[in-house]
Amino acid sequence: MIETPHVPRVRASRRRPLRRLAATGAILALLLGAAVPAFAAATPEPTATAAPAPTLTLVPADNGVLAPGADLAVTVSLTAGGGPSTVSLAIGAQPLTDRAALTRWSAGERDGVAVADIGSVAIDAQGTNGAASAPIRVAAANPALLGRPAGVYPIIATTTTASGATLVSTSAVVVLGERAPVSVGVVVPITGLAISRGLLTSDALAELTAADGDLTAQLDAVAGTAAILAVDPAIPAAIRVLGDAAPGTARAWLDRLVNLPNSRFALQFGDADLATQVQAGLTEPLRPLSLVSYVPDGTTPETPTPTPTTPESAADADVAPTDIGDARAAVYWPATGTAGPGVAAALGALGTAEQPALTLVPSSSTSAGADGARVGARVDAAASALLVYDSTISDLLRTASDADDAVQRDASLAEATAQIAFVDGSTPLLVTVDRGTDRSRSNLRAAILAATGAPGAAPAALDQIVASPPSASVELVDAPADEARVADLTTLLAEEQTIGRFATILDDPTLLTGRQRAEILQLLSATWRADAAAAQTAVTDHRAATTATLDSVGILASDVNLLSYGADYRPYVRNGLPWPINVTLIAQPNNPRLIMQNRTDATALPANSNTRVAVPITAQIANGTVTVDMRLMSATGEPIGTPTSIAVEVHADWENIGLAILGAALVLFVGAGIVRTVLRRRRTARANAATESEEEVSE
Repeated sequence: MIETPHVPRVRASRRRPLRRLAATGAILALLLGAAVPAFAAATPEPTATAAPAPTLTLVPADNGVLAPGADLAVTVSLTAGGGPSTVSLAIGAQPLTDRAALTRWSAGERDGVAVADIGSVAIDAQGTNGAASAPIRVAAANPALLGRPAGVYPIIATTTTASGATLVSTSAVVVLGERAPVSVGVVVPITGLAISRGLLTSDALAELTAADGDLTAQLDAVAGTAAILAVDPAIPAAIRVLGDAAPGTARAWLDRLVNLPNSRFALQFGDADLATQVQAGLTEPLRPLSLVSYVPDGTTPETPTPTPTTPESAADADVAPTDIGDARAAVYWPATGTAGPGVAAALGALGTAEQPALTLVPSSSTSAGADGARVGARVDAAASALLVYDSTISDLLRTASDADDAVQRDASLAEATAQIAFVDGSTPLLVTVDRGTDRSRSNLRAAILAATGAPGAAPAALDQIVASPPSASVELVDAPADEARVADLTTLLAEEQTIGRFATILDDPTLLTGRQRAEILQLLSATWRADAAAAQTAVTDHRAATTATLDSVGILASDVNLLSYGADYRPYVRNGLPWPINVTLIAQPNNPRLIMQNRTDATALPANSNTRVAVPITAQIANGTVTVDMRLMSATGEPIGTPTSIAVEVHADWENIGLAILGAALVLFVGAGIVRTVLRRRRTARANAATESEEEVSE
C-alpha cells in the first residue's frame, strides 16, 4: 500500500529518554515560572496518596549456590520500613523434597518447614519511601551449616518494622554435591518493538543498533553464551533492503548477528502470531512477499559478508533479505499460552520427512505439566513434535530480565537456580527468556548465565535438544482463541485480496502487495498482545490507510457542452500512488445521440499526478442532455476507484447546418437574380436590335 505515516513505536534506552525528559522539564519550569500571574490563585488541596506498603526481599549471593566450606552470604533489602529494625535470617533444618515443595515455599506456604536462626542485621529504612539494604554473612563453621548434605534448603528473612508490621521474605540455597549433569537449552528471542510499518526505518534502526540501543543490548547479552537464538527475520530484512542507506551501526549489527556461533531458528516475519493465523483458518503461516517497495531509490540492497570459512560458491549465492544465518528450519514458537492441540497439529504438518516441524510450547500447556511438574524438552503430542520449555523456570528468568533493579533480578535468579537443582539429567531441560522489550543487557545476560551456569547444567544447542529421543507422549490443553485478533486478521486478509486486485494497475504489483503483506505480519506481532488497545488502534489506522490507497486512483471529470459534431473529451485520471500506473477508461453514454470511444487505454501515467486522457466523441443529428458513465479498470479487468458520471449537453451542429442552408439559399437567390438580369438584358438587347433593323428597312 502507499507509504503510510505509521511510525515505529521504538523506545530508546531508559537513559536517553530520562535525560530528554529532565531537560524538557527544566525548560517548562522556567517558562511557567516566568509566567506567574500578578494575583494569587487559589491553592488546591493536595490529594492524599496511599503510602507504599513496606517490603522485605531476601537475596542469597551467587544465585543461591553454596559450595561446601563456603560462607553463606545474603542481602536483605527493606523498603518503606519507616525507621530502624532488625532482620533475622533462618535456614531450614532439612532440604526441600521436590520442586512442588520449593514452589509452595516460594509462595509463602511455610507449614511443616522447621527453620533455625543463623544470623541477623540491623537495618534502617528511613521515611515513607525509604529503602535500605544490608548483608548477612554466616560463617561456614557455624554449626547450622556444618555437615549439611547436598540439597535445596529453604531460607527465610523476618523483620518487624517501626510501625509494627511483620515482614517475611523466602528464598532457597543450593548446597552443592555430586549430581548427574543435565543438558540445558535457553531460547532467547532477538526481536524489536511492535510496529505497524512493514519494516523498520533507517532512523529506527539507527536508534535500536546504537551503543545503548535495544537490539545492541540483545546481542551483547547473548554473545559468548550458548543461548539458542529465535530471530525475527524482519530485522535483517530491514537492514538489507536499505543497502547503502542503512546506518553503519545497523550493518555492523547484522554482520555480528550472522557470525555469532549460537544455534538459532527464525521466528515468523515480524514475530507474527502463529496461533491467530491458524485459528483464522490458514493452513500455513503467512510469509512475506517482495520487499522491493522498501528499497530506497539509488541504493543497492546488501547481503551479509560471508565468514572466511564460507565456500566460494555459497558466498557468491544470493542471500534472501530475511536470512538470519545458519538456522534450523521448520521451528515454530507461538506466543506463550496460545497453542492448543489444533494449533500444534496445524504447525506439526508443515515439516518434511527429513526435517519435521517442531513447535515450542510451555510445560503448563501440557496435561503432564499443568500442575508445575517437570516435562522433558522433547515430547510428542498426537501427530505433533514438540519442544517443551519449563514454565516455572522460564517465568522466573523472564521476571529477572525485566526487573527494574538488581535486588529483584537476583531474587528471581536464585529461585530459578533452586528450581534447576531439582531437574534430573534423564532428559534435556529447555527454558526461555520469553519475549520482552527494553530490558537491560546485564539483566538478560544474567538470566541466560543463571540457567546455563546452574549446578550440574551443561549448555545445549538446539540440535542437541532436537536430537534427544522423545521422553513421553503428552496431551496439550485447550488454549482459547483471541477472537478479536482472529476477526482483525480475517478482515485484513480480505482487504489484502482487494489490494491485490487493485495492484494490477502497476507494472510490478508486488510494490503494493508486498508492502500490504509486510504490514499485516507486523500487526500480527506477538508483542502487540501485551497492549490490546494499542493493537486495535494500529489495526484501525492500517485499515484507514488501505482505504486511502484504494481511493488514490480515480477520475476527475466535469459536465461539458458539445457544440461541434466531433471533439475529444479530456477528463483527468488522478494517480496518488508513488508509482506509474496503467488503466483503461471505460465511457458509456446512456443515449445514442452521443457516440463515444468505449475503451481508452492510459498507460504509464506518472506517479502523484493528474493526467488528461483524450476520449473521442461524436454527436448525432439531435440535441439534448446525455449522461456518460465512466469508470477505470486494470489490464486484467479489475475495477479501479469509484465510478463517476457526467452530463454532456449535445447541440449537434444545428447552427452550422442552419448557416449552410441560409448560405445556400442566399447563393441561389443571388444567382437567380443575376440570371434574370442577364436574360433581361439579352432580351432588351435583342429587342433593340430588331427595332433598329426595322427602321433601316423602312428607310
